[in-house]
Amino acid sequence: MLITTSYDPQPEQWEAALALSGQLKQLDGSQMAVRLVERKQFSLPRLRQRYSDSDIMLVSRERIEYYQEHQPVLFFHPSTAAIRIKRLINGEHDPLMELSAIQAGDRILDCTAGLGSDALVYSFATQGNGQVTALESRIIPYLVLKHGLGMYHSEVPGMDEAMRRIEVVQADHYDYLQKQPDNSYDIVYLDPMFRKPIHESSSISAIRFLADPRAVTELTILEARRVAKRVIILKEHRDSGEFARLGFAAVKRSTTKIAYGVITL
Repeated sequence: MLITTSYDPQPEQWEAALALSGQLKQLDGSQMAVRLVERKQFSLPRLRQRYSDSDIMLVSRERIEYYQEHQPVLFFHPSTAAIRIKRLINGEHDPLMELSAIQAGDRILDCTAGLGSDALVYSFATQGNGQVTALESRIIPYLVLKHGLGMYHSEVPGMDEAMRRIEVVQADHYDYLQKQPDNSYDIVYLDPMFRKPIHESSSISAIRFLADPRAVTELTILEARRVAKRVIILKEHRDSGEFARLGFAAVKRSTTKIAYGVITL
């Protein structure tokens, strides 16, 4: 993988690229060949050709971007979270927050963070008094999310603060749950890659090829039952058999293809 910057980088961009290179090498256990290269005036296709490497992580002034040939560029953006937060500000309802019975001061564990849309809404809804821990097992999405939450600036009141409060951890959710004390989180939330994908979802397309494709296991739910104090929520395709397989007795369906399964503790 190549690490580079946008054209004519500021010193802080180069420093960020250097730090990112070190993080990748550390997280990957040196299994990935990571090279920090100067952008100069090379286009991305020219860099690929010059260094015989198709994967590029680019550090710009506003964000980091991940490029892989024939795949959509991956970068952090709050996406639908910004719309949902605006609705909360206006006193409108959010189905996930209602199912969670979210309260100020809640501790939430998002086991499958992806690009953090639901974690961001949770963080905003706790009104600055709670804590959201967002787990992402895959290295590239983890770094894009962690840096994005720290760099992105929004004009939506309170959203920047909500982003900065989220703790992002690179971990497999089952391994992480095993290490947590009983009743240590009020809410445990799971939004895995759907067993029946929604291909028309533009927000998922950029991360689909990088995300962990594994299904949630029964052992994970057993650990979640121990760790969660109040509720476990699973987001899946409305026609999914995962709700029944994993013991989610209550399923709230909507007019979209998305549904939420709930285990109340």
